[in-house]
Amino acid sequence: MASLEERLDAAEHMIKLPSFRENKGLGNEVGYYVFDYPADKELIVREHIAYMKEKNSKGTDGFELVVYDLYDIIIDLLEKEGFMKQCFQFEKKKGMERIVKAVGNLLQVNDDESLIVKYIQEHTPQDAVVFLIGVGKCYPLLRSHKVLNNLHQAIDRVPVVMFYPGKYNGQELVLFGAIKDDNYYRAFRLVD
Repeated sequence: MASLEERLDAAEHMIKLPSFRENKGLGNEVGYYVFDYPADKELIVREHIAYMKEKNSKGTDGFELVVYDLYDIIIDLLEKEGFMKQCFQFEKKKGMERIVKAVGNLLQVNDDESLIVKYIQEHTPQDAVVFLIGVGKCYPLLRSHKVLNNLHQAIDRVPVVMFYPGKYNGQELVLFGAIKDDNYYRAFRLVD
């Protein structure tokens, strides 16, 4: 099995291929990918993504690499709505389980009109490759299967790669190698 660094290099090479950016997976499905990695290697992955983003900013690749930190999007949306202070107070009074539900309702996480998906749709240029990061930081406020399922229905013009701190076997996600989502995904592993 390839090392993490080798897999990151292979991912960088893969996203530059015109065939990858045509956004068709097996059976002409929309190109959704998961790049899984050990959670304890988070900083290595972040550094490599920043490196790829910086290289891409020179404008020589023929596409724009757009990196969305899901946690940052959540915080920005909560601040925009003026709910950060209320969230802190609500968590103290009602606990984390209730804040997860309240934030999910506010951001319409379970709906086709998810504010997170809408944000990504509105900020993604035509010729792009989308990287989703911050999955681990979002837990338990946002579950990755919600993002993948909602995005899959909303964005089909550009490939999307979710960087996942855990394991993905082609069917199920296990966050941090311990928290299993009970959902089936139609995403491909970016690199083995």
